[in-house]
Formats: sequence, C-alpha cells, structure tokens
Amino acid sequence: GLARELGASIKVQDAVLDGEIVCPGADGRPVFEDVLYRRGQPYFYAFDVIWLNGNDLRKQPLMERKAVLRGIVPSQPARILYVDHVEGRGVDLYQAACELDLEGVVAKWKEGEYAGGGDETSWIKVKNPAYSQGIGRREQFARFRRLALRRAAG
Repeated sequence: GLARELGASIKVQDAVLDGEIVCPGADGRPVFEDVLYRRGQPYFYAFDVIWLNGNDLRKQPLMERKAVLRGIVPSQPARILYVDHVEGRGVDLYQAACELDLEGVVAKWKEGEYAGGGDETSWIKVKNPAYSQGIGRREQFARFRRLALRRAAG
C-alpha cells in the first residue's frame, strides 16, 4: 500500500513527515470520500519534516525544514509529493482555493518552529466555509465507523 511505497521511495534511515493523504479526482482536486472508503489512488502530500535520521528538526525554522524536505522527496513519478509554499500572497491563495472548491489553506510562519497544536502552534488552518465536501462530513465519519465495526465483528 501507500505506506510501503513511501518507505521505499524515501532514501533515509528514518523520518517523520507532516502532510496529508489525498486521493485526487480526474480534475486533480481531492476527493474526500475516496480517502475515507479507500477508493482511488492515494498520494501523500508532504509539507513539513520534523524528524530525520535521528535528528529532531522541530526547533528549526519552517524554511530550513522545507529545504530538508525538498531534498528527500523523490523526483516524480512517486506517491509522495512535495508541497511548496507561497510567500506573501496568502489572501490570493485562499481566494483561489475557495474558487476551486478546495478545503482551505494552511498558513505557517516561515521562521516558525514546528508545534503540534494547542496554544503554542505556529500555524493556522483557514477553511473555506462553502467547501462542498465539508457538508455532512461528521455523518460520513459516523457511517464509516459503523461499517468498520460491522466488518470487525463479523
């Protein structure tokens, strides 16, 4: 599966990457249900590296971590993709994401350390309030859990 392919394609001793698993549709946009129900071809979109070859990178600035990440993500074709950054045009990027009916954008400080959430976080997720695949998502998760429990029970 995807995990095995990622492990084989990244030539490192060990790594912890931050990213998102996405099943792109025919138009290249993510299809949430394809990830949830394991349909389609999943890809890992890597946007940060926080550990590499025994070294904790969380205290390094984002741009340094992105340079490290760029160096370990293989050339295409591969099922891992490097997610580049857009500097200084966040509002334009967010507006484009909304126009394309994408979930939103993640904004990170380029000099920020990696922080995993809570009060100390150096990033925010700015969601598209009109995102069509966000409608009914809780119900989709609940339905998925019920199906998984039925499969496990019988």
